[in-house]
Amino acid sequence: MTSQPLSRRGLLTAGAATFGGLLLAGCDRLSTAPKFQSLLGSAERATYGSQRVLLSGQPLAREFQEKDLSPVFKANGSTLPADEGYQAMMEDGFADWRLKIDGLVARPVSLSIADLKRLPQRTQITRHDCVEGWSAIGKWTGVPLGLILKSVGLAPNARFAVFHCADDLDGSTDGSGLYYESIDLIDAFHPQTILAHAMNGKPLEVAHGAPLRLRVERQLGYKQAKYVMRIEIVERFDKMAGGKGGFWEDRGYEWYAGI
Repeated sequence: MTSQPLSRRGLLTAGAATFGGLLLAGCDRLSTAPKFQSLLGSAERATYGSQRVLLSGQPLAREFQEKDLSPVFKANGSTLPADEGYQAMMEDGFADWRLKIDGLVARPVSLSIADLKRLPQRTQITRHDCVEGWSAIGKWTGVPLGLILKSVGLAPNARFAVFHCADDLDGSTDGSGLYYESIDLIDAFHPQTILAHAMNGKPLEVAHGAPLRLRVERQLGYKQAKYVMRIEIVERFDKMAGGKGGFWEDRGYEWYAGI
C-alpha cells in the first residue's frame, strides 16, 4: 500500500491520538497524580502552539459551492434564549438590538443591525464541525470582525475578544450561566472570521443565533457564539466567570478548538 503524506490536520490529529493513547493506558494512576491537570493544560498549550505554527500566514478554511449546502443544518445548543429582554427585541424584529464593543478600545461603539449591514460584507460557504461528531455546510454573510476592530482603536495591551451572549444555558438567576466565548486577535483578524447576520441568503433564524453570531471558521462549533450582544476587548480572561475563556471551556472543553 502506498503511503500518503499527512495533511496539517492529520498531523495534529495523529499527535493528539498518540497522546490520548498514552493517557488512556494509565488513566487510573494519572487521574490521582498531582500533576495530571497541569499535564493536560500543557498538552492544550502545545496543540495551540502547533496550530499557530502550522497555520501561520492566515490560510483559509475550505470554502464550498452552493450545490454543497446541507439540506438540514442542525440548530445546536440554545435555540431560544429565555431572557425577557432578548425576547422583547425578538418580537420587535430586533429593531432595538445593539452590539456593544468596548473594553480596551479608544472608541467604544454601539451598532444596530442596519449599521452592520452598511459596512463591507463577506459571504462564505463553509463547513461547521461540531465536537459531538456531526458536520453541516452553510452559507454565511456578515461583517469581517477585523474591520470593526480596526475602527475602534485597539489598545496596545489588547489580546482577546470576548463575546457576551444573550443565552443562559444553566438557567441561572444571577447571570453566572450566561454564554460567553473568546478568541485571540490572530483569529479575530482572520479574513473568514465574521459577525454573521444571514444564513443561506436569509436573515439568521432565532435557533441559529439571531440577530448576530460569530463565525470563526478554523475552530469547532462551540466557538461559534450565538446571540452576540457585546464584544469586550481584554488583555486576559482568567478572572472572568470560570477563568477558562468560555462557557464550555469553564466546563472542561479546550479553549483552542482548532480544526
